[in-house]
Amino acid sequence: MLGVTWTDAAARLGGTVEVRTRSAESGTWSAWLRLDGDSGQGESGAARGGTEPAWVGPSDGVEARLRAADGATSDRLPAGLRLDMIDPGTGRAAAMEPAAFAVEESPAEATGPSEPAGGQTASTGPGGAEADPEEPGAEGTPGEPESGVSAAPSGTPVPSATPSGTPAPSVTVSGSPSPTPTVSVPPGPPSGVPQPPITSRADWGADESISPEEPGYLPGGRIKAVVVHHTAESNGYTCEQAPAVVRGIYAYHVQQLGWKDIGYNFLVDKCGTVYEGRKGGVDRPVLGAHAYGFNSETTGISVLGAYTDTAPSQAAMASVAQVAAWKLGQYGVDPAGTTTLTAGASGRSHAGRTWESGARLTFPAVHGHRDGYNTQCPGDAFYGRLGTVRSWAAGPVTGLAVRSVTGAGLSGTTYYTRAGITVNWATGTPSSFVSRYEVLVDGKPAASAAATAASAEVTLAAGTHQVAVRAVHQSGRTATTPAATVVAETTAPGFSTMPNLALRTGTVDTAAVPLTLRWKATDNAALKEVRLTAPVTRTYGPTTYVASHTARSGAATTWKATARDQAGNARSASVTGTPVILQETSAARSGAWSTRSSSGYLGGRSYSSTAGNASLTWTFTGRSAAWVVSRASGSGQAHVYVDGVRAATVDLRSATTRYRDAIWTRTWSTSAKHTVKIVVVGTKGRPTVTTDGLVYLR
Repeated sequence: MLGVTWTDAAARLGGTVEVRTRSAESGTWSAWLRLDGDSGQGESGAARGGTEPAWVGPSDGVEARLRAADGATSDRLPAGLRLDMIDPGTGRAAAMEPAAFAVEESPAEATGPSEPAGGQTASTGPGGAEADPEEPGAEGTPGEPESGVSAAPSGTPVPSATPSGTPAPSVTVSGSPSPTPTVSVPPGPPSGVPQPPITSRADWGADESISPEEPGYLPGGRIKAVVVHHTAESNGYTCEQAPAVVRGIYAYHVQQLGWKDIGYNFLVDKCGTVYEGRKGGVDRPVLGAHAYGFNSETTGISVLGAYTDTAPSQAAMASVAQVAAWKLGQYGVDPAGTTTLTAGASGRSHAGRTWESGARLTFPAVHGHRDGYNTQCPGDAFYGRLGTVRSWAAGPVTGLAVRSVTGAGLSGTTYYTRAGITVNWATGTPSSFVSRYEVLVDGKPAASAAATAASAEVTLAAGTHQVAVRAVHQSGRTATTPAATVVAETTAPGFSTMPNLALRTGTVDTAAVPLTLRWKATDNAALKEVRLTAPVTRTYGPTTYVASHTARSGAATTWKATARDQAGNARSASVTGTPVILQETSAARSGAWSTRSSSGYLGGRSYSSTAGNASLTWTFTGRSAAWVVSRASGSGQAHVYVDGVRAATVDLRSATTRYRDAIWTRTWSTSAKHTVKIVVVGTKGRPTVTTDGLVYLR
């Protein structure tokens, strides 16, 4: 970890500071990293001002470059610039000397050696360096007395607690993880929401010997707001390295800037782990050094990393919201509300709002550092998501919606079930903020589910019900989905028209005789489908009553259908039929007929006649019949008689030649004995009638 500091803690830096480091493992140089030099943090008695520290990982070389603001000679770099390097976990650092030092200045900007106004670049190997930073970091806070600690000189060894490669720390959730202060301080009041897990100072390796002073507490003993920060350093750390990052910030604040302790009350890494910051008891109103002019009424939470362009992880945001909800809950402050703070010093916000010392200002109860100080903190990407943090912390649960109801069929906007259903929901609020979910049936709780659940089962009595999901936030606020209408019923569908078969027109083959299957199913609530299960499987919608199929001739085939409603109730029915092919040779003949042979004919043969009044007669017992012919452009007409009565005159003419064509059909409601007779008309110019037989269904 490294940072740039300067002599005057109150000095402001009008310029930029950038650093890059050489990896100790690969030997490659990193990209330039800009350090936020206007942290707005500090406390009275601070020894030095400085940038935010930056975590750079194991490195063996560093370059720093500093440049005063362009076009303004009054915005000079402050005196006593120094590059501070910290190893928070592997041992004591030896004094370091720069490998190179360069100054670039124009005559108009040149200043004395103590305050160089131009850009400066320093490069070091394993040694120390003095350089120049960006914006003032350590400021006093008028009206907020805190004792200062003298700054460690450049290169002063920094005690370490645990190696940076140690496993992630254990989590402590006790009310006061840090050493108990010797002064008599009552415990903090209970909160209306649970305390999140917090890694204690001992667990992240705080060396308590470097900050022996007693903690301070808010003068009024009451937290009125939470100020959200980012540490403005690289996001490249791993979650295993996060305790070392916290130790580095602690050492930098205490030993380089001369603060009495780490400035933040709480820190959060990108994996969502919460760390105890300034000592004094996490449940107590500890006075931090994080929000110049407003420390005496606030608590500060800082997320490790830079969030100017990159949004923080959901885990980090959730932990910030959990801590904010818990701390504000101790004092009855609504995280989604506003609060009035009294300024301990005159100041200006990042948006240009200004005030004088003693002014009473309104802030969101959870707000960004930039709202009370002229800094970019907590970064644009994080600042734009503070509304989400407030929403999670305050409740109610947002984005709650029923995704589906399983165990039920949906028709329109109504679900149908026999009795048992599973209600599935989704929400935009992390489960850590939810106390429980409830499934409401007709407005009353029928099932309860854990905060991590996304579904629950309920059993409904027969009838129509309104089913909704209610989420109970840890704050006690509730959110309820719109109700879904669910009908529970156990009445099976019926067939108002039982399945029945009939021959249809089309090409006839011994293996595939054209058939029509008809039915009509009804339901008292909502019919879903009719499913054909034998001899083939097909599924038809609730408004389909007819389907075309084929069946093998000479074989009895059973057709099974099941009607199913949206609730899952079902009823089955079936019909059996046997298509029978009567060849033309089985007919009684009158008049002149000739035999024709072709592979296209049924059985390879057919009868043909051009003589008017020549006839063929078939007698059978069945419930459906179809006359099968061959057709061509020269085919003529024939009369069809059924049971002695002329039923139709059929024209066999076709633009293309067709064989085995069922051209005429007749179906009866029941099976009975019938006679079908065809008579050649002898059409002028095209008298030919060629017949391939008759098919009937028994």
